Amino acid sequence: MKIYNTLTRKVEEFKPLNPPEVGMYSCGPTVYDHTHFGHMRTYVNTDLLRRVLEYNGFNVTQVMNITDVGHLFGDRDMGEDKLETAAQAKKRSAWEIAKDYEKEFFETMTALNVLRPTMVCRATEHIPEMIALLKKIEENGFTYKTSDGIYFNTAEIKDYNLLSGMPLEQLKEGARVEVNPEKKNLTDFALWKFSPKDKKREMEWDSPWGKGFPGWHIECSAMSIKYLGEKFDLHTGGVDHIPVHHTNEIVQNQAATGHQVVNFWFHNEFLLVEGGKMSKSKGNFYTMGDIEKRGFEPLALRYLFLTSHYRQKTNFTWESLEGAKSALGKLREIMSGLQINESSALSSEKLDKIDSFRESFKQAINDDLKIPEALAVVWQMLKSNISSADKRDLIFDFDQILGFNLAKTPVRKTLKIPLKVKKLIEERESLRKENKWDEADKIREEIEKEGFTIGDTDKGPFIKRAV
Repeated sequence: MKIYNTLTRKVEEFKPLNPPEVGMYSCGPTVYDHTHFGHMRTYVNTDLLRRVLEYNGFNVTQVMNITDVGHLFGDRDMGEDKLETAAQAKKRSAWEIAKDYEKEFFETMTALNVLRPTMVCRATEHIPEMIALLKKIEENGFTYKTSDGIYFNTAEIKDYNLLSGMPLEQLKEGARVEVNPEKKNLTDFALWKFSPKDKKREMEWDSPWGKGFPGWHIECSAMSIKYLGEKFDLHTGGVDHIPVHHTNEIVQNQAATGHQVVNFWFHNEFLLVEGGKMSKSKGNFYTMGDIEKRGFEPLALRYLFLTSHYRQKTNFTWESLEGAKSALGKLREIMSGLQINESSALSSEKLDKIDSFRESFKQAINDDLKIPEALAVVWQMLKSNISSADKRDLIFDFDQILGFNLAKTPVRKTLKIPLKVKKLIEERESLRKENKWDEADKIREEIEKEGFTIGDTDKGPFIKRAV
């Protein structure tokens, strides 16, 4: 199994530290607003990674944080806390806001058939761990104090830009969005923020440095190390986390432990919506409610996400979702027609085909999660001449990765057509071949009187019982 490692910028063979165990930390949501399509794509791709790992026989412990404090607008060190701001706008407590949006997030993930993490940990429940980690960083000489908090001194760390690969000057340019004149270096970041003297925050805690709240980055370092240890296998998130959040996690980890903590960094590319960046001002900030209002089911969106590679930007449109809906419907229709008790004597050629489909599917998913290629294998297999029973076995096996819940697709009962109706069908076909359309229509009416409806395709007529 190979995956792209952002740290080395290479596709590498995945080798866990303690096989078959795999420790995976996933950056979870900041629960101050609705779960949108961008979140959905990120966590569907993270789900695919976990499913592929488990398909390969690994035992995955997936830890996910819930950021319910300390994430400032702009992802940096100045400005308002997202939770506190949302609470003020909605005239509710920050704790209530966090609880409600966390609930919505997991309901959305369940609807998309995303596996629930092994462990979910909230930032507000791990303040002691963050303080303890900050103390280590301080003892090792990487911090300094300003009037508004305790900061990490990035000049004291080697290769600050290791993860992003971006020139340091480019990172400094990004840091100039919010200027704190007391910072020693533009890339320095807050580990602990002091509560404002002129107003009381809802979420604040006592610490050795004064009353306040943690910086956003420290929570992930503290919680991942607590639950997965000082060395673990995988860390996942969106590409937007690379230049700031994950870069800062890495240097925090190194300052506290003296070594790299994470072996592989897995990042999802951006989702565009109707050709642009998603935003409320553009009216393209879509949630699960928007899907349901337009008559789509969540698994159609999952299908759509599976048609593009996780490291490629992809563009969402309602037309593309309509296409995904049709494809998923067709897949279910084929599944429902595969009779469980149908079997046939398999030649060595057909046995080779079955093995070939299984191997092609596994090669695709194990080559940096090439899920679109794996989907193509599914359709090739369904169009092949192997038996229905073998097709069902293969699709159920593949659905461990795809996550379409195809095992719940009901099997269509074999339609029993009376001999009289069969003869009418044959007679109608003969008339149609002779271009005797009026007479053929009369036969259709007779078939309908017998309780059946008939339609025509390029491959011949199809018949079903009238509703």
